[in-house]
Amino acid sequence: MMRGEYDGGGLGGDSLEQFASYEDYLDAQVSETDMYYLEDEELARQLVELGYRGSGDTLKRDEFEARKRALRERGTQKANVPKQLASANKDLSAQPFLLALANREALVRNGKLTSIIFLRDKNAKGQEVSGYIDYAHRLKTENFEPYFKGQKRLMPKPTDLSYYNWETQTSTHNSTPNFQVIADSDGLLFKNKRDRKVINVDPKQNPGDNSSRNELKTPEYLQVVIFDHLTRRKN
Repeated sequence: MMRGEYDGGGLGGDSLEQFASYEDYLDAQVSETDMYYLEDEELARQLVELGYRGSGDTLKRDEFEARKRALRERGTQKANVPKQLASANKDLSAQPFLLALANREALVRNGKLTSIIFLRDKNAKGQEVSGYIDYAHRLKTENFEPYFKGQKRLMPKPTDLSYYNWETQTSTHNSTPNFQVIADSDGLLFKNKRDRKVINVDPKQNPGDNSSRNELKTPEYLQVVIFDHLTRRKN
């Protein structure tokens, strides 16, 4: 901070953000002329603090620190304000799949629920594709508002937990921060990395502890199944 850059007026909280320390605050009110005659930085600061230099209404050290603390607390409060849900204020009553995702969004974002979405449908090329999607991972890595606005369709990708193109027979499996993919001759299993519980997606089998299988009847896709898992930390 250059000397004389701060005019001392308008001692609102926001103006203090530019000063890293109380000494910087005092220095900003010391002019080059003051230093020319005083030739002592500490003395110049004392004169400003006493009100003989600068604006004349200089904050004392404890007042300065109190205002800085208040600024930090205000900044923390702003940082802790949750972001608006991507599904907020959207009328999804006529779209069962998007409504189901909207009903889960808050719980998935705060980590209380993990959901694996199975989708089967035709892609833009008319090829039938299917896959398992880690909803939490997609929410974290994509902007979901275009999906909830109907501007994009959620479809499986080769980067999802599982992807299969029935025409080209292209198949991929990828673990995510939330799930480990276990592929064997009997099919696919997904192990939750938080509580180590396994989700069995075989429709003939129980999906597993704290898990449920929910098949949706919707005109939006050929097939939709959502596997919900209430997460528990492993002790």
